[in-house]
Amino acid sequence: MDALTLHRLHFAFTITFHYIFPQLTMGLALLILILKTAALRTGNEHYHRAARFWARIFAINFAMGVVTGIPMEFQFGTNWSRFSKAAGSVIGQTLAMEGVFSFFLESSFLGVFLFGEKRIGPKAHWASAFLVCAGSWLSGFFIIATDAWMQHPVGYQLGGNGEIVLTSFWQLIANPWTFWQYLHNMTGSVVTASFVMTSVGAFYLLTRRDEAYGRTFVRLGVIAGMISTFLMVFPTGDGQGKNIAWHQPATLAAMEGLFHTEEGAPLALIGQPDVEKRRLDNPLTVPNALSFLTYKRWHAEVRGLDAFPADRWPDNIPLLYYSYHIMVGLGTIFIGAMALASLALWRGTLYRTRPLLWMLMLMLPFPYIATTFGWITTEMGRQPWLIYGLMRTAAGSSPRVSAGNTLFTLLGFMGIYAILAILFLFLVYREIEEGPEAVAEG
Repeated sequence: MDALTLHRLHFAFTITFHYIFPQLTMGLALLILILKTAALRTGNEHYHRAARFWARIFAINFAMGVVTGIPMEFQFGTNWSRFSKAAGSVIGQTLAMEGVFSFFLESSFLGVFLFGEKRIGPKAHWASAFLVCAGSWLSGFFIIATDAWMQHPVGYQLGGNGEIVLTSFWQLIANPWTFWQYLHNMTGSVVTASFVMTSVGAFYLLTRRDEAYGRTFVRLGVIAGMISTFLMVFPTGDGQGKNIAWHQPATLAAMEGLFHTEEGAPLALIGQPDVEKRRLDNPLTVPNALSFLTYKRWHAEVRGLDAFPADRWPDNIPLLYYSYHIMVGLGTIFIGAMALASLALWRGTLYRTRPLLWMLMLMLPFPYIATTFGWITTEMGRQPWLIYGLMRTAAGSSPRVSAGNTLFTLLGFMGIYAILAILFLFLVYREIEEGPEAVAEG
């Protein structure tokens, strides 16, 4: 295996493992704020304890995100030095702001939230929860703005030595790609947090312990999950899809397995892309649907892969196609599951309907899977470009870091992260096992 492939695998592993944690902290920050708002408005200690319980899990998750995020950023220098040299003056802006502004805002007020409740009043404690949420979501914005620039570079010019020079900070921040990608990503984090909270609540109800908290967690998780799963489809998913159709049409064709340009292009529900024969095998399609979803006209022309040079096609079309369809398929299942749970909640039967509670409890890992495949879709869709239209991936890696060195460090990271994963699961399990009342007493 060559060095470039190993550089890509190394970064893919570290960023995939890292993003397990931020997606929960960003969504959970909002749900904790909702619990604290209920506590402030009602004066009910139950909501205070529920918020404290999730804040402890938030803190564990946040710490793991920090530990796994810092090495990932160093990889820009170790594995992708040519990319860093060329684009550092652009991406350095947003990455620095994420660290200086949002990270310190989130971490500082997380400390206040966890340890300052008895020293500050209820309103100030609510404000600390709000600032933790604001810092978390601001952090997400700066990271998404960085990725959005790589997907759709704006506000730059090329220097005399080929370096990319930022000419407009505001164009970087207001990149049209950022808006829908950010909303889609943050809505996805709420989906993850909702399913995690619902799963823990369902566990308490099924085991008949901490049932008051179980009902609160299930109720809030199902309501937030119902709203966020629908928002993932429209408008955020629709908006992100239009980003791809307008700015990366070859990516759209590969995601949909559309090898030939068509008027009234069908939407492929299932099928297997055969790149060599340039066709989709065993397709199950909805006629004209892709044209309508993309351009709001049933017989609009959608360019297939045949409209683009083969060297501009995504590197791995089958992986891109399957990742996209797994993400969409799981998202559809999420909507169905939350719709069933919402109906039962509305009828007042959810808390005693054990099959539904089992379903909600066992669905905990699937939002993580859907989000992972969503990011694979985003990043594989940009290939073979590291910065779309400006720098190919092969031109951005570190030329003096050998395949052997990269493989050695990748194996080392895998071993260390396996230990971190076991530690994380143990710490979260211990918090769930002790329950909200034990947290309150502590």
